[in-house]
Amino acid sequence: MNKSIPPHGTEKVIISRKKFSDLIFENLTFVFALMILGIVLWIIYEMYFYSGESRSAFGWEFIWSNEWEPVRKEFGALAFVYGTAVSSILALIIALPLSLGVAIFLSELAPKIIKSTLSFVIEILAAIPSIIFGFWGIFVLAPFMRSDLQPFLQKYFGYLPFFQGTPLGTGLLTAGIILAIMIIPIITAISRDVLKAIPQSQREAAYALGATKWEAIKMALLNAKSGILGATVLGFGRAVGETMAVTMVIGNRADINISFFEPAYTMASVIANEFAEASEILHLSSLIEVGLLLFGVTFLINSFARLLIFSVTRNAEGR
Repeated sequence: MNKSIPPHGTEKVIISRKKFSDLIFENLTFVFALMILGIVLWIIYEMYFYSGESRSAFGWEFIWSNEWEPVRKEFGALAFVYGTAVSSILALIIALPLSLGVAIFLSELAPKIIKSTLSFVIEILAAIPSIIFGFWGIFVLAPFMRSDLQPFLQKYFGYLPFFQGTPLGTGLLTAGIILAIMIIPIITAISRDVLKAIPQSQREAAYALGATKWEAIKMALLNAKSGILGATVLGFGRAVGETMAVTMVIGNRADINISFFEPAYTMASVIANEFAEASEILHLSSLIEVGLLLFGVTFLINSFARLLIFSVTRNAEGR
């Protein structure tokens, strides 16, 4: 049988071409990765540069000052930091138990048809634009809060300073509920995946030792605690950076009040409300510095969450 034999040196040419194409592809993807890093650094540089007027005028006092008076050219971010922190923590307190319950049900208890249906609904909830949540908050949640929930809380828990004040419908508590609804899909999805990553052999071993269903689930939760904590921190990061939905229901008043019924402001909402109307350079620079502060907080929160999720994923692969 005659076989065509390639001319001498052709194989080397083919191999060198493959190596050349692989080299181009590798370097091209490396450039794409560097572009992402470059964009992030560019954003940080631009915000740092254009916030120079504010940093020169107020220094570190900008973070600790509660004054925000554009007419008198007095700017401080403490009220926005407070509003962002309190509304996000309220959202986390509301969302975390619900998210963990749904994640446990989907990963451990739900029949297949219910699991697929509920997972689809959660994905749909995550895909709803924040402006839709804002409209729902204004026309549905805020009236309910004003006429039902806030009077109820004031009647039975009014001795606590958190539930004192005038039931306006909007405020920190309303913003916290909206944010809780928005971060439930994130915490649920990641917690479900972390629980599913636990080897089935561990559950079978627990049952073999006489453990009940709840005891096996409890053991799974203990093994997945780092991943669940990472999911929680990611949800918190989403709540910190949310803009439109919070802007529409929080009341938008730069003040610090211990009552959850009172209006407040967040770092994202003050930028959305005032950036287009900022005519003075110092006002605009102060808003950019608020954005720089928000970027730093969000970056730290998400980096911490990624490290936690990476640690639990590495441990699961190492088993």
